[in-house]
Formats: sequence, structure tokens, C-alpha cells
Amino acid sequence: MIGILYFLALLSSTVARGHVGLWTEGNGRNGTNGGNGNKCTCDAFLPTSTFPIKDMVLVEQTAVEISNRLELEMGKLESYETKLTSYAERIVNLTVEIERMEKNPGSYNNAHTEDVKIEIKQVEALIVELQSSIQGSTTVFESLHEQIAAMVETLTRLEKTYDKNVVLATRREYIKVQLQLEECERRHQELFNPNIGSCAHTGIIKISKPIVSQLNAHLSTSYKFGGWGKDSKPIPDRESMYWYSAYSSAAIHDIRFYTNYKNLILRNHYQHHTLASGWRGTGNNFIVRDNTLYYQINNPFGMAKLNFTTMKYDQRVVTKASARFSYAYSSNQNFDFAADETGLWVIYATEESGGRMVIAKINEPSFGIEEEWQTSVYKPGVSNAFMVCGVFYAVRTIDIQGDEIFYKFDTKTKQESFISVPFERFQDNYYNLDYNPTDQKLYMYNDGYYVNYHLWFNHTAKAIEESPALST
Repeated sequence: MIGILYFLALLSSTVARGHVGLWTEGNGRNGTNGGNGNKCTCDAFLPTSTFPIKDMVLVEQTAVEISNRLELEMGKLESYETKLTSYAERIVNLTVEIERMEKNPGSYNNAHTEDVKIEIKQVEALIVELQSSIQGSTTVFESLHEQIAAMVETLTRLEKTYDKNVVLATRREYIKVQLQLEECERRHQELFNPNIGSCAHTGIIKISKPIVSQLNAHLSTSYKFGGWGKDSKPIPDRESMYWYSAYSSAAIHDIRFYTNYKNLILRNHYQHHTLASGWRGTGNNFIVRDNTLYYQINNPFGMAKLNFTTMKYDQRVVTKASARFSYAYSSNQNFDFAADETGLWVIYATEESGGRMVIAKINEPSFGIEEEWQTSVYKPGVSNAFMVCGVFYAVRTIDIQGDEIFYKFDTKTKQESFISVPFERFQDNYYNLDYNPTDQKLYMYNDGYYVNYHLWFNHTAKAIEESPALST
């Protein structure tokens, strides 16, 4: 049945393109058709390449498989939640019992003490088992993201080559499993990463494989320059909002807003702002914070912001900043805006620093520079950079498929260090890479594709003691 539908779809589209010659007259040698020597023929020229139904079926089968695996993972999450509640109760009861023993050691005999020790060991064993299960779920998520990335590539290729309407039904299945995975990861994060917004860690220790959402809203790989992500300090009722802006060159012409991840995937924006000619920007290291776009302008050379609540525009010239030094992938990335748990930042290089990168803290109400820190990293050798908890991280390309975080600078201690935290790219080039403190993810605009990464931090006892949670 599916094969017949595809054949009919192809035949109808072929007719629409004029590839079927309808009834034509010809000279019959045998004098048929009433003896008048004419006959009617119908020539149908089908495409030289048939529709790749095997690819479509494979994508559909993959979508069903992912959906089934996600249902299993959602069931595990419910089990995890029950176990966590049970473990927490046992730990509380044990804590109370141990406190009693410490206050009145003479009231307990050796047998009772041994019972408590056994119960402690049982709880430890249960926690180790739970940790193993959690790691197993994380591995499953990574595997599912790889399968979805393959689906994205297949569907994008088919949409470019064949009728989009024919591919649409399968894309709906892809959207369904993508949303299931997003919800499953969200619940997993709520259960096992309650430290969103906290800086009780000593830094990034691992980055996930690239998580590919899909090709941009323009459905065009020519829109290589741009960015996407979430508001780093969302206003009320817009906590789930996503934004996207891109162009065929390093220019900022417009921006689209989506109420949630589902509408981003469906390309169903609820706001579309076109920047007035005098407000347009350049470069691709812009961000959205507090419903305000922060970005670079060239006339005059400086930084600008546009508040979408009030539609008020403002700009500032940073006299020290140089227009000569940019990131490795683009010649127009002089100002790099970043936001983290501690506030708003802008990163640039100066003539005075010889092209080495300078970190500057922005006072949000006045839109002025509060303080600066100079690093030892030469900006043209860096692919991109971002801030996390007041710590600057610089990224460089190491091979055809991979990058690494190779340097960090702590603005609190003014200490710098060289590190190595590798991660993969989905496509060759990227022009926007930013951390978002609301979900502790990295967002990358990778040659026209929406890509993001999960981060793992070094949550040590020392970090928890020395670094209390910071608020935005």
C-alpha cells in the first residue's frame, strides 16, 4: 500500500512538472484506428531515480524503536523516583538513630550497633545500584541522540531532493520522538541534577555527544551564520521560550521566538522581529537575556541591545575593543556576549593586549563595563568561548570532527589554567556557542543546525563547602 501511495505521489508530481506527454497523434503503418493511418499513444516519462522508500521505512522503524525505548526509560524514571523517596526516608531514620546513639552510647549494646552498621551497608549498596542505573539511562540517551541525528540527516536529504509533502508524515514521527526524548531528559535532569543555578563545583569535566535538533527554520543550509537557544534570564511566563536568528552572512537582520521546544521543532514561531536598518548588527556571538537581544554593531563599532518588551534600543562604544581580532571561524566576531549564573559578560580583544582576550563584566541596568580581566589566550587561535559561574572557558579546534575546551580563567581568583575537555561537532563550522544557566547546557549553531550539549561538573565536597549557590 505504501509503495502504491509513493508511486501515485511521484506520478502526480511528474505530471505537474510536465514530464508526461499526454495523448499524441502518430502515423500508423498498418492503417489502424478506423483506417485513417493515425493512432493515439501515451508516453509517461518517470523519474530516472525512484523514491528511496527503503530510507523512509528505515526512518519510520527507527522512530518506533526510539519511542518504545523512551517509554521504557520513562517507566524507569518512575521507579527511580519511588526508590529515591524510599532511600531518603531510610537515610533520615538512620541519621536520627545514629544521633541518639551518639547522645546515649550506654543505652545501646553491640548487637544493636551491628544492626545499624548492616543497614548502612544496605543503603550504600542500594545507592551504588541506583547510580549504575542512572549511568545506564545516560548511555541510552546518548545512543538515542545518535539515532535521531541520523534521522535528521536522512529527512533533510529527502526534503531537498523530493516532494516535502511526501516526507512530511515521517517527519511528524521524528518530531514526536524528539519531544519524547526532550521530556524524558527533562525529568531525568529534575531527579538527578537538582543543582541548576548552583556554582557548587570546580568546573566542567565532561561534555556529551552533540544533540541535534534539526535544520534551521529557513530549511536552508545556506543560513550558516546565526544562533539559537533559550533566554538566560527569562521573564515570567517565558521560561520555556526559544529563539533563533540566522542569515547567509555574518549579519543580524531578524529574530524569531517560539513558545516552547515543540514549536521550535515545528517551526511555528509566535513572534518575528525584523530589525530596523539602523539597528541591524553583525557577528554571531549574540544572546537573549531578560527578553533583550545583546549583539555587536559596526557603526559605531561597539555593543548594542534591543529590549523586545519596550522595543527600546541602546548602544555603547567600548574604546579599548579592537575590530582586528576575531575568532578562527569568522572575521566578524569581535564582541562575544555571554551569560551565566553570575550575570552578563562581553569578551573581546584589544590592541593594548596584542590580541589576547579580555573578559568584561557588564552592568545590566547601565549597560556599562564594570570590571575587566585580561587572559593570555590569543583570540584568532580560539574557535569560541563562554562563561560558567564567573569562569571563562576557551575552545579550539583539534581535528576535522572535534574541538576541546583547552583553557579557563577564574575571574574570582584571577587564576588561569590549561585543561582538555574534548567534544564532537555535528558539522564543520560553527559561529555561535553559548552556555545557558537555566538548564546548564551548551547551545551551538553548527552550519545551519540546532545543536546542544549536556555538561558534567566536578561536584566535590570541597566545592560545596567553598562555593555557595549564586543567584542571577
